[in-house]
Amino acid sequence: MEILTGAVAVLTAIGTAGFHFIEGWSWFDSFYMVVITLSTIGYGEVHPLSHAGRVFNTALIITGVALVLLMIGALTQALLEFELSKVFGRRRMEREITHLKNHYIICGAGRVGNSVARELARKPCPFVVIESNERSLAELDPKWLVLVGDAASEKTLREAGIDRARGLVAATTTDATNIYIVLTAKSLNPGLKIIARASEDRAERHLKTAGADVVISPYAAAGHRIAQSFLRPNVLDFLDIATDRTGKLEMVIEEIQVSEQSPLAGKTVGNSGIHHNYGVMVLAIRGIHGDIRFNPRATDLINAGDFLIAMGEPTQLIKLETLAAQHASAPL
Repeated sequence: MEILTGAVAVLTAIGTAGFHFIEGWSWFDSFYMVVITLSTIGYGEVHPLSHAGRVFNTALIITGVALVLLMIGALTQALLEFELSKVFGRRRMEREITHLKNHYIICGAGRVGNSVARELARKPCPFVVIESNERSLAELDPKWLVLVGDAASEKTLREAGIDRARGLVAATTTDATNIYIVLTAKSLNPGLKIIARASEDRAERHLKTAGADVVISPYAAAGHRIAQSFLRPNVLDFLDIATDRTGKLEMVIEEIQVSEQSPLAGKTVGNSGIHHNYGVMVLAIRGIHGDIRFNPRATDLINAGDFLIAMGEPTQLIKLETLAAQHASAPL
């Protein structure tokens, strides 16, 4: 397209110069003659043409019309390819969503939803974003799976695979919409873990009544963080460093679940070899019933299904996570 546009510009310059030197017209009259000739308007000649001028104009018409037709064809092809890419891209995305399992559904692509999506993508964890605002969709990573629609609609949630999902985030900008999303999602998948955003304090109770497992207020969290920056700056700095997931830091905190087949199940913290073999510290153990043992002793038992809250180097934590999920016959 750029080549054709350049060719038209060159032809316009040649035509203007040709009429100026062949017919002796002014530069403006020559340029005007080229414009009405290439646009095929048919106003007639600006001034009577000589024989040489008519020959030159004939060549200009043939060349100009051919270039204009080529430009129209190229523009039509570009628009058609753009529309087809949108259609096929949407169908491809829909097929990928239908194959998702144990994924997360993010309702709302605002600042909170976008931040959640970035964290899940960094892990990486499978997820799909539901948003109806075109402006918000334009700010999302094109690699993410996105559904355009109403997140509170039962049809849209089913298209997002809510029956196969592991969790849902209700992160729209209005509490009323989030409450309706929670109610709809809970009716479609009662066992789904739901985390909801609350803009106002009074909305927290309504969201939990609707079925949200966790309710987070960004404003309350920001206020708490600001206060802790004054009161406990070193603790906050440590937590920021330990929960970083960019891979640039030496020590991070991770949550690791122990499977029934893992060689860790049934062992104590001391004889599990976690610290000795991997250099990882177990900060806490959370049981399947929600009980938490902080700073566990060497004699504390690790049961199948427990979550280990551990801190260590990212590479060592990945190895420990693999061990926690593998079969008991695998060597420590």
